[in-house]
Amino acid sequence: MSEYINPDYVPEPERMNVKKGLEGAVIDTTAVSKVNPDTNSLVYRGYPVQDLAENCTFEEVAYLLYKGELPNQSELAAFTKKERSLRALSPAALAVLKTLPRKCHPMDSLRTVVSLLGCEDERIWDDTPATNLDKAISLLAKMPTIVAADYRIRKGLEVLAPRTDLSIAANFFYMYFGKVPQAEIVRAFEVSLTLYAEHSFNASTFASRVVTSTQSDIYSATVAGIGALKGPLHGGANEQVMHMMIEIGDAAKAESWMLDALASKKKVMGFGHRVYKSGDSRVPTMKKYAQQMAQVTGESKWMKMYDGLEKVMVEKKKIYPNLDFPSGPAYYMMGFEIEFFTPIFVMARTTGWSAHVMEQVANNRIIRPLSEYIGAAQRKVAPLSQR
Repeated sequence: MSEYINPDYVPEPERMNVKKGLEGAVIDTTAVSKVNPDTNSLVYRGYPVQDLAENCTFEEVAYLLYKGELPNQSELAAFTKKERSLRALSPAALAVLKTLPRKCHPMDSLRTVVSLLGCEDERIWDDTPATNLDKAISLLAKMPTIVAADYRIRKGLEVLAPRTDLSIAANFFYMYFGKVPQAEIVRAFEVSLTLYAEHSFNASTFASRVVTSTQSDIYSATVAGIGALKGPLHGGANEQVMHMMIEIGDAAKAESWMLDALASKKKVMGFGHRVYKSGDSRVPTMKKYAQQMAQVTGESKWMKMYDGLEKVMVEKKKIYPNLDFPSGPAYYMMGFEIEFFTPIFVMARTTGWSAHVMEQVANNRIIRPLSEYIGAAQRKVAPLSQR
C-alpha cells in the first residue's frame, strides 16, 4: 500500500458507488453505434456492421458515420471526390516525418503529424457542423498518407504521392507498397477498415469526447484518441497477437502453448472483450477474410495456429477472440509490418472518433466525473524544522 493512502480509510457506500474503469456506467447518449444485446451485434447507425462490411465500401461507411444515413450515388460521388482531393500532405508535414527518430513507434509519428495538421488549419477554433465535417473528411483523407509516408521514410524509400483514381483502401496499398495487389486482398483490407471504424464509448473514443467536451478542437481530440489506442489493452493488441504467433512459430505447438500460458496465468492478447460476453460479432467476418488471405498467399500456418489457440481458450476459459485476433494475421499476410497494424486501425477509427466529436459538440456538457478520495485525512502543515 502506498504511504499516501489513508490506512484508516473506510468506504462510504451510501455516498459513493465507485465503478473502476467506468464499468457499467452510462455517462451519455449516442446515436452513432451500439452493441445490440439481443443479437450480440455491433450496429452503426442501426446497421449491423457485418452487413455493412459485406455490402458497402469503406467510403460509404464513413459517410454513414458522419451523416447518419447511407449515401445515394450522387452523394457518394461528391463525398469521394472531396476526400480524394484532400489526401496530400504539406511539405512541412513530410519534413516533420523525415526528422522524427526512426526508433519511435509509428503511432508516435501519426500523433505528431496530426498535431501539425491542427497547427496548419486556420479554422481550428471553428467548430460549426459544416467546418467540423470538412475537418473530419480531411483527417480521413490524410491518415493513410501519413502512415504510408512514415513507412517508406523508415525504409529509405521515395514517398509516393496519393492517387485520386483509387479507393481509400487501394490507394493505401499503392502509397505503402508502390503497387495495388489483387482485388481479393484490397477487399479484405477494406472489410477490416469497416469493422474497425467505430465501437461506441471505447477508451479512445471516450478520450476524444472528453477533450471535445472542453471545447477543444477536433485535432486535439484525435491526438487523444491516438494516444489511447496506442496501448496494448486497446488498439495495440493486434500487434501483440502477431508477435505471439511468431513466438509460437509452429501451428502444431499452438494448443500446448496456450495450455502453458493459461497454467502460468500469462496475459494472452486478442481474447475477451469488456462489452461482448459471448463473442465479438465482428470476428466471424474478419476471420472469413483472414482465411481468404491464407488461401491467396499460401500462408496457411497462421490460421491453423489461430484455430488451435482459439480451441483451447474457448474450451478451458469460455473466452472468445476479439477483432484483433484475426486482424493481426490478416494484416501480416497482406505484407504490412507489425508496428503499422495499430496506425492502420487509426485510419479506420478516425471516422468513429470524428462522428463522436461532432455529436459531442452538438449537445455538449463538459465531462467531469467524480472520484472517491482515499488519501490522508485533512492535516496541518508542520514547519520545515519540525518535520
